[in-house]
Amino acid sequence: MGASTTRTVRTDGTAAARPETEIREAGGAGSAEESDRAGAATRSRAARRPSIWFEIVLIAVFYAVYSAIRNAVPEQRGQALNNADWVWKTEHALGIAVEDSINRAADSVTWLILTMNYYYATLHFIVTVVVLVWLYHAHPGRYAATRLVVFATTGIALLGYYLFPLAPPRLMRGDAFVDTVQVHQTWGSMASGNLADMSNQYAAMPSMHIGWSVWCGLTIAALAKPVWARVLGALYPLATLTVIVCTANHFWLDAVGGVVCLAFGFALSWGWYGRVAYRLPRLAAAPA
Repeated sequence: MGASTTRTVRTDGTAAARPETEIREAGGAGSAEESDRAGAATRSRAARRPSIWFEIVLIAVFYAVYSAIRNAVPEQRGQALNNADWVWKTEHALGIAVEDSINRAADSVTWLILTMNYYYATLHFIVTVVVLVWLYHAHPGRYAATRLVVFATTGIALLGYYLFPLAPPRLMRGDAFVDTVQVHQTWGSMASGNLADMSNQYAAMPSMHIGWSVWCGLTIAALAKPVWARVLGALYPLATLTVIVCTANHFWLDAVGGVVCLAFGFALSWGWYGRVAYRLPRLAAAPA
C-alpha cells in the first residue's frame, strides 16, 4: 500500500500529490527552528562580554547608588539598639552568644586586632573588585551572570537596612563588647573618626562583608584552576566571619542574613540565565 498523500495545487492549476511525511518533516523543521531561536535567545544573555568601560561605569554607579541609599536610611538609633538587644537575647536562647568573649580575647592581642581592623576596612572592597576583574578577563561567558548575583545580593540587603535597623555589637548599650576600631583608632575605617559620619552605623543586618566574601569564595573555589587558589577561596569567607565577630562589627545572625541575601542573588541569576552562573560557557563573543 502506498503512503498517504495530500493534494496540492500547482501553479498551472493541476493537482499534485504531496506526501504527508513531507508535510510533517516541514512542520518538524519549523519547530526545530523555533526551538533553536529560543535557545539562541537564552544563550545570548550570557554570550557577550560587555565593554570594559561600560563595566567600570556600571560598577561605579551601582556602588554609589548603593552607598547613597544605605546611608540615606534614617539612623534610627533607639530602634537599632533595641533590635541589637533582641538579637543578643535570641542568640543567648540559641546558645550561640559567644561573640563578646571572642571580641575581648582578640582585643587582648594588639597586633592581631589591628590586622583584623584593617582587614575589615579594606579587603571587603579590594577582594570583591579583584574577583570581578578576574572573572571579566578569564571567564567572560560567566561574568554577567555572576556579576548579577553580587548586584542582586547587595540590592536586597538595602531592604534589611531599612526594615531592620541594627546596631553592631560594638555600639550596644553596656560594656559587653570592646569597640576595637575606636580603641585602636584604625585609620581609614568608615566606623571611626570623621568618616563615621559618612556611613550608616546602624546598618548591620544583613552583613555584606559575609554576603560578598561568600560570593568571592564560591566563585574562586568553583572556577579557579590552582588548588591553592581554591583553598584560599574557601578560607576567605571563614576568615571574614572571624574578623567581623572579633572586631564586634556583626553578630552571628548578621552573617546568616548575608548568606540569605546571597541565596536570593543566586536564585535570581539562575532564573534569568536558566542555569547556575558557574555552569555557563567560559568564553564569550566580543561586544558588537
